[in-house]
Amino acid sequence: MKKKDLLKEQIKHIDIAKIDSRYLISSMAKMSFTSRDLARAADIYAKMVADKSCTVILTLAGSTSAGGCMQLYADLIKYNMVDAVVATGASIVDMDFFEALGFKHYKGTPFIDDRKLRQFYIDRIYDTFINEDDLQVCDKTIQKIADKLEPRPYSSREFIWEMGKYLSKHSKKKGSLVEMAHKHNVPIFCRFQRWFWLGYASGGPSQ
Repeated sequence: MKKKDLLKEQIKHIDIAKIDSRYLISSMAKMSFTSRDLARAADIYAKMVADKSCTVILTLAGSTSAGGCMQLYADLIKYNMVDAVVATGASIVDMDFFEALGFKHYKGTPFIDDRKLRQFYIDRIYDTFINEDDLQVCDKTIQKIADKLEPRPYSSREFIWEMGKYLSKHSKKKGSLVEMAHKHNVPIFCRFQRWFWLGYASGGPSQ
């Protein structure tokens, strides 16, 4: 087995713009258990989007981004269905920003010796693989952004806005969540300790 054998089948993100799920969801409203819960949640969300005085906050975890929902989240901003985002740092940096730089997540398996993955420099999110070499390039790009900022404390919202600004000029995959949030002035908030540590180590904005 070689590294390329494990990193060969890319994760494909769902495109909600190509799916009309209204019949399926309306049918779930007449079913049982969590089907009705999903239909009720969709109805509430539709009312929130229609109410111009209602603030819609998207909250998400990193694993869902790597799992195939990146385009879905970005499209919610693109179609003016979200006013703010609250996310994990992994979702924003190691997944969305990571793919915007041109890197990929790959189909993997949880049934593998992690020591073997370590030898290949491959990271695992349950059944999803990431090339650690690519992830380190992502980290160094974050450091590059931090090094160009005025040395002062930055909130996660401010720093992610700078990331979006960088992507507006340098992204290889257009339309990422971070880039769309910058373009549409949608704030993103998250816990960011790892990247503040990077800024500190590089003499950047966390000093």
